[in-house]
Amino acid sequence: MSRVLLIEDDRAVRDGVTLTLRRRGHEVEGAATGEAGLAAMEAFRPDLVLLDLMLPDQSGFEVCRKIRASRQIPIIMLTARGDDIDVVLGLEAGADDYIVKPARGEVLEARIRAVLRRAAPLDGLADPAVPVQPVETHGGLTIDRKGLLVAKHGQDLPLAPSELKLLLYLSAAPGRVFSRQQLLEHVWEHSYHGDARLVDACVMRLRTKVEESTRSPKYIQTVRGFGYRFGPL
Repeated sequence: MSRVLLIEDDRAVRDGVTLTLRRRGHEVEGAATGEAGLAAMEAFRPDLVLLDLMLPDQSGFEVCRKIRASRQIPIIMLTARGDDIDVVLGLEAGADDYIVKPARGEVLEARIRAVLRRAAPLDGLADPAVPVQPVETHGGLTIDRKGLLVAKHGQDLPLAPSELKLLLYLSAAPGRVFSRQQLLEHVWEHSYHGDARLVDACVMRLRTKVEESTRSPKYIQTVRGFGYRFGPL
């Protein structure tokens, strides 16, 4: 199973989540502060991070940004509330998903499995009847589907798992419009409509990396009232 780094200052929550995940076969390392969690990134080498937003030494948002500066590891943020502002800020900082505490063991397991599957984002991204070129060029953007690499004007782009899978999914059908709900179900494997903010936040982050201008996006285009499509057309 996976190696999970749990950054959570509440000892009762940390012990409970650790026990729950270990019973499901995961290897878990706990950290009570942001600083300890960042140090454990190098020592423990986790497959994913469960990150609480409220930490005693620094905010979870700051820890998320620091992790993203050097690693594109999957990050699931833990929040005591489902407040839009907390969720949106966490997603903008680079988190791939979020869970509202307290969460049942089966919910934790489902979200962990889904975010890890996004680390292997080629599965099910294209119609098997339509041949897909392993390396595609779209203007200044190059997408290597086999190597899971994306380059802009020859420079490799560091994309988080959700960003990469979203780009691969949209670019597999240029010009086709996908609703937020469709993207949520196929990329995040969620079905709750309220989580459409996951899609919008990921689109925003992806645009900052692939577009020349986020105000006039060329690749990740918004179709008002419907959703998103991949260009240029």
